Amino acid sequence: MAEANSQHFLPEVSVVVPVYNGEEDLPALIECLRSQTYPAQKVEYLIVDNNSRDRTAAIVQQAAEESDAIALRLLHETDIQSSYAARNTGIRATNREFIAFTDADCRPEPNWLLSLIQGFVKPNVGIVVGEIFALPGKTVLEQHAQRENTLSQKHTLAHPFCPYGQTANLAIRRQAFAEVGLFRAYLTTGGDADICWRILRETNWTLEFAETAIVKHRHRSTLQELQSQWRRYGKSNSYLHELHGVELMRQFDRREYFYRWSRWLLKELPTSTLKAIVGKATLVDMVSTPIGLFCVRARSRGQREAQLPEKARQIDKL
Repeated sequence: MAEANSQHFLPEVSVVVPVYNGEEDLPALIECLRSQTYPAQKVEYLIVDNNSRDRTAAIVQQAAEESDAIALRLLHETDIQSSYAARNTGIRATNREFIAFTDADCRPEPNWLLSLIQGFVKPNVGIVVGEIFALPGKTVLEQHAQRENTLSQKHTLAHPFCPYGQTANLAIRRQAFAEVGLFRAYLTTGGDADICWRILRETNWTLEFAETAIVKHRHRSTLQELQSQWRRYGKSNSYLHELHGVELMRQFDRREYFYRWSRWLLKELPTSTLKAIVGKATLVDMVSTPIGLFCVRARSRGQREAQLPEKARQIDKL
């Protein structure tokens, strides 16, 4: 099959967005969807409400009824509480060949979808991964995550086991789902890596990185949110270890924690404080190590506590 001309490669696309209690994020997300430069007549936006207890469904329904600019549909996933089950509901609701994914707390830039779909101009590409940047943050925790590029796809694309893309900015060819099955509906985390690895390791489809396909993501602003995020990462490590045999994250012992805290107190903090006095460091520089250790501890806890649901082993067919 000859490679298509990217300037004329504008296939019909479905964009699937799972939402749980997203009333605060949805208005801004929907405005971003309305601002997409991809031809509106070739895109349908499927917002899948996953048993929300707030006004999520009402907001999407109203936007769908009032919008002439884009095709917006409200779907429901009420049987399984999982963003992956919600994505599967969106996949089943469309027969289009290209399916893009993002999340309610993301803000796709206007050229996001156009740049993302251009990755499929090569007929052997089954997965296209876009980049994730941080929305401007005001808190120290947000600024730390932004400086560390915590959500950048460059981290997941460099995974030592196999590259993958996060579903905050990901597109998959429908035929790939037909060959390996859908997302594992009962997984609560790690499903993005799992689907990409199944496609890349079990088929001949390849992955493309569309660096200019950008979404911006809201980072966690409280310690509780940050702890929940990194515990989920730890659970993901454990689940993927059971499903694919990837190595578990090394656990820090008390001696290592003590060494790192002591180094911070005795060396890093005094140095960064002096730099801050002369304007060459910020509060984020001063507390970077404690935040990092907090995240490591939360991730370790999540990895220890994780128990893979038996139903998560099953893969539903398209």
